Amino acid sequence: MDYITIKTASEKWNLSERRISMLCRAGRIIGAKKVGKLWMIPDDAPKPLDARTKEYISQMKLMYSYIVKPSIPRYTEEGACMNAVRAFENIYKRSPQNTAFTPYRICPLGAHSDHNLGKITGFAIDKGIHIAYGPKQNGVIEIQSLQFPKRAQWHVNSTPEVKQNDWADHLRGATIALNKRYPLRVGLCAVIDGELPIGGLSSSAAVILTFLSALCALNGIKLTEQELIQTALEAENKYVGVSCGKLDQSCEVYCKKNHLLYMDMKDDSYKLIPQNPNMKQWKIAIFFSGIERSLTSSKFNMRVDELRSAAYALKAFAGMEYGKFNETNMRDVPREVYDQYKDRLPENWRRRAEHWYTEFERVVKGVEAWRKGDIEEFGRLVFESGRSSIYNWETGSPELIRLYEIMTQTDGIYGGRFSGAGFKGCCMALINPDFKESILEKVKREYLRAFPNLEGKYSAHICHSADGVKLG
Repeated sequence: MDYITIKTASEKWNLSERRISMLCRAGRIIGAKKVGKLWMIPDDAPKPLDARTKEYISQMKLMYSYIVKPSIPRYTEEGACMNAVRAFENIYKRSPQNTAFTPYRICPLGAHSDHNLGKITGFAIDKGIHIAYGPKQNGVIEIQSLQFPKRAQWHVNSTPEVKQNDWADHLRGATIALNKRYPLRVGLCAVIDGELPIGGLSSSAAVILTFLSALCALNGIKLTEQELIQTALEAENKYVGVSCGKLDQSCEVYCKKNHLLYMDMKDDSYKLIPQNPNMKQWKIAIFFSGIERSLTSSKFNMRVDELRSAAYALKAFAGMEYGKFNETNMRDVPREVYDQYKDRLPENWRRRAEHWYTEFERVVKGVEAWRKGDIEEFGRLVFESGRSSIYNWETGSPELIRLYEIMTQTDGIYGGRFSGAGFKGCCMALINPDFKESILEKVKREYLRAFPNLEGKYSAHICHSADGVKLG
């Protein structure tokens, strides 16, 4: 990449050298870096938008016409793909080169276990993240989400090394992770729209996978499914700082409509188990609490550390060989070791371990019930998983706990639990579609009776299982 000085940029953009120096310090010029006392600017860097110009005001008005104020809940129930396409056409005055889609996921059984190499189950659902995009040959990433008011920009070869604490951090992390594996030349301009409210369905993993699909297509990169999952995971673990496992990405990549994903995180082996033809009808209900969540600001990472601490201590008690703390997993510790030494663990560590071992067993039993077509037994185990998440994993806001309690008392719900980390967000349920209307009515009535302030923020949605992301 060729670089120019502030003086050359001043002549090129018709801006004063002082102004350009200020924009460099403010991080407003894509790819600018300081070498000694001099700022060096990529020769193909775009002229930064100036907030004092009519051009800036005009473009901001256009972009803000496609978003809403962040204080107002905003989501798309249907037509998110066309929303993204129309917004792209209005902003860039041309049609996008392509679109991509990644489904959200639910995990009926296997919650809070993937990061310690447990077993999980999952479905992709027919709602997710859509992107409309086109190439930027100068390597600039320019991306707008219709859920958030701020457009984000960076360069594929000078992505900020530390997170910027906004919605696009996941995508900056993905750019860095992909660029380490395959050198990137082409950037993109894009608009993203998501279906359903944010929280609990792994929208973060979905937006990363969708973005990676687009960036790979424009750069002629063909990732394997395993590479796509690992690259997306690295963005969350190393850049955003979330200690999650591969559950979310694996569900959104591997899942198949009307099949249950059954995956062992120890060796990444998986099976897609078809629905038994004798199984009763079922659909997926998503109940949004009206409370948005942030995984990194929650106690998610602490729970993972507590579980890992329990595994480390159990190994020491039993005289087992152990190495680095971050490389210790509960899967390494036999159940009989836990049963023998669990009373020596601090109470919170013991509870985390109790959830992990019993969830492992629930997954195995649940898969057998699914194979037999016993949706009632499968659902009962899902309810049991939810109860363990509350009392042993100790997660759940008052809103989500109340939603869970209402679900357990509602006819026609086979089973349900928190979806995602469980601190805020939503609950998922497997329901008998014959009871759909009565379920929706009762859950809404009872929930808003408990939390009347969430009127207009609470919402419920009926979904179906779906195929995972399509690789180009």
